[in-house]
Amino acid sequence: MGMNTFKLVSRNLLRRKGRFLFTLLGISIGMASFIALLSLGGGMQTEINRQAAAMGTDLIITPRNWCAYDQISIFTGEALPESMQEDVYDKVAVIEGITAIPYLTQSSGLRNSPVMVIGVLPRETLDYKGWQISEGAYFNSQDERVAVVGSSIASQFDLALDDVLTIRGEKFPVKAILVETRSNDDVAIYLPLSVAQEIFDVGSYISYIAAKVDDLTQTESYIAAIMDVANVAVSTDTQLLNSVMAILGSVNVTLQMIAGVALVAAAFGIINTMMTAIHERRREIGIMRAIGGKSRDIFRIFLLESGLYGLLGGVVGVIAGIPVSLFAGPLISQSSFNALLKGATPEASFDAPMIITAILFSIVISVAAGVYPAWKAARLTPVEAICS
Repeated sequence: MGMNTFKLVSRNLLRRKGRFLFTLLGISIGMASFIALLSLGGGMQTEINRQAAAMGTDLIITPRNWCAYDQISIFTGEALPESMQEDVYDKVAVIEGITAIPYLTQSSGLRNSPVMVIGVLPRETLDYKGWQISEGAYFNSQDERVAVVGSSIASQFDLALDDVLTIRGEKFPVKAILVETRSNDDVAIYLPLSVAQEIFDVGSYISYIAAKVDDLTQTESYIAAIMDVANVAVSTDTQLLNSVMAILGSVNVTLQMIAGVALVAAAFGIINTMMTAIHERRREIGIMRAIGGKSRDIFRIFLLESGLYGLLGGVVGVIAGIPVSLFAGPLISQSSFNALLKGATPEASFDAPMIITAILFSIVISVAAGVYPAWKAARLTPVEAICS
């Protein structure tokens, strides 16, 4: 056709500026929701990988009767039952090439808020975790009746050195505050293991054992050695991470499907707009056909119009979605993602491939929505179009 197709398409879109604006807003809002959830999901995956690195653990040793949820709870910072005799740790600790530490993780309350209390072997855990002290001094002995607190707990409850914490009816002065690690270590109160076992009345039980190995290529051999000396289950950090990622993947897919509903609704808005445009421009279509325009030219014009809605809506949606992610992300994280990872503050994650993919997705949806209206317009004969 002897005409500037793009100029014609642009003029047609802006012919009804109000309708153009509201149709564009529909696809833009849907894309903004999609990009916000996609970026937050990416940020959460980044946060999980960082938390896994912060754990510094190669193997997790748990009772055999624990289900997958119990094992995942180690990673996500939940309280766990006391289910393993402490002598299991004694057996594992003497295996050559393995460095292990036991944990007793229990829930308690502080100023009417739930907190995590973890019993540890003071010196062994300090060496294993590489903690640094922000204020105060670390435990002096295995049975010292004082508390060491993570940085987030200290900030949340405005704790200072020598403040007294009441745990299970007993008072524990704060002896030290740890340097922030940006991991689950920041959201716990630490007591010597023997003291924690006493106040929670669990005898000589612990919750689980974390271990590092000297040679990662011999991991299977280490696992076999552990299982030879104790009737336990052993998981690698990779297995644990994969389990959490699988759960997160399901959550992300669900959230993106919810955002997809908005995109589908926007697609129907495009269909409605295009069908209305066909009705209004029937004479114009008839004249184009009468002067030599072919069906494929009409089809292409209407398809380009719907595709342009997708391009503009995708760009506007990305531009709107980025600030939404940055400002709403912390609120969403506190109310939902922190249920999965204690102490985590996931940040929105953006990259060029994600943004390009989102815009292309918007275009594809819009073009698909325009296929039927374009087909209807292309089927009109000159006589039908001019005389109707």
